[in-house]
Amino acid sequence: MIKTLIVDDSPLVRTILRNFLESDISFEIVGEAENGKEGVEKALELNPDLITMDIEMPIMGGLDAISEIKKALNTPIVVISTYDTAKMAYEATVKGAMEFYAKDVFTQRNPVKQKQVLGTLKQISGIKGRVPFKPDSVVREARRVENRKIDAVVIAASTGGPKALSQLYAAMPGDFPVPIITVQHNSSGFDKGFIQWLNTYTPLEVRLAEMGERPLKGNIYVAPTGQHLLIGYKGFLFNDGEPVNNQKPAADVLFRSAAQAYQNAVVSVVLTGMGCDGAEGTRYIRKAGGITIAQDEESSLIYGMPKAAAETGCVDMVLPLDKIPSKLVFLTRGQEKW
Repeated sequence: MIKTLIVDDSPLVRTILRNFLESDISFEIVGEAENGKEGVEKALELNPDLITMDIEMPIMGGLDAISEIKKALNTPIVVISTYDTAKMAYEATVKGAMEFYAKDVFTQRNPVKQKQVLGTLKQISGIKGRVPFKPDSVVREARRVENRKIDAVVIAASTGGPKALSQLYAAMPGDFPVPIITVQHNSSGFDKGFIQWLNTYTPLEVRLAEMGERPLKGNIYVAPTGQHLLIGYKGFLFNDGEPVNNQKPAADVLFRSAAQAYQNAVVSVVLTGMGCDGAEGTRYIRKAGGITIAQDEESSLIYGMPKAAAETGCVDMVLPLDKIPSKLVFLTRGQEKW
């Protein structure tokens, strides 16, 4: 059983979350708290396997509660937030939250979505005892990559992605010479809040990709929620087709289009996340002659997507998160240090 603590100042929301979680026999609600202070106290008392956390609450808010809990416990925390607090929800991932959802996700009668959310929560709850990542992990390169002109970088991320992307982009130089195009699986729909939040971490300009826009250097483009993003010869395209790998946008769709548009002048990166999105895309990039990177297991919150990519046999480099920025600079500018 996954012992779960619900922290939210609304009795109605607590009831909704309880009913949602208890629809699956794997979850047991062991406690509820109506503010962050009480949430901290009950977390220390109950030592749950999973905590759901609101953001705006009286006495102590969710961000402070997460910080306090993480000082004593490695319990996975999932933020349940509203669109008004989207930026703070992303900040919660830096403080230690593993994932977050909009509150209306739990009121929708969508069996497919419900199964997907419950599956994610189950996997997140299983990392409670994990040892935190330590920098300076071993770098593994499957083949030597020759020097060539690079025109773009494409990146895929899912669970754990916001924190990973904030760290990766914070380490990028402001004069990075090519555009970066990103698919971050975003079940909350907080894509505009994500852009605002991520912009505070990087000297590059973060923006939502727009139809027909040509990607330019110095910019990080993010795929909007609910549409597949492609890159064509004349700029960005959107595809409203079916989900791929249960995701929309899907990294495989972006990567395949990038392989066609850029051929061997593109670098792909698959970061932390559940599932296998990005694996087939990695095959496309490699087949076109591009360079492929996957995050290593030790630094990944969820080693699903990077593992699937690595298992294709088409990954050139398996790198810890803290080594990826300098490698991208090296590949695009031809110098190891900057």
